[in-house]
Amino acid sequence: MMNMMQIMQQAQKMQKKFKETQSELEQVEVISTAGNGAVTAVLTGQGKFKSIKLTPEAINPENPTVVDSDTVEMLEDLLSQALSDATKKATEQMEAKLKSVTGGISIPGLF
Repeated sequence: MMNMMQIMQQAQKMQKKFKETQSELEQVEVISTAGNGAVTAVLTGQGKFKSIKLTPEAINPENPTVVDSDTVEMLEDLLSQALSDATKKATEQMEAKLKSVTGGISIPGLF
C-alpha cells in the first residue's frame, strides 16, 4: 500500500505532466476548412479560437470578384471578435462549474 508521501509524489508528477500537456496543446494548431476552402478556422489544441479566414467566394459565391479585401477583412474581424468572446465566456462558465464541484478549491493546472 502506498504511503501518503508516495501519493503526494504521484500527484505532483501528474500535475507536472498535466501542465506540460496543456502547454503542448496550447501550441498545436487545429485547422478546419469548409466550402472547398472558402472558410478556414484555426483553434489551439485546447479548443481556443485563434483565427478565421474567408475568401471572396465565401461572401459572394455568385460573383466573388465584386468583394473587396476591406470587406473580407472586416467580416474576418467581426467573426474573430464574436468567436473569441464566445470562447472566453464558455471558459469562464466551465471554470465556475468546476469551482463549484471542487468547493472553491483551486486545483493547479485544471483551470
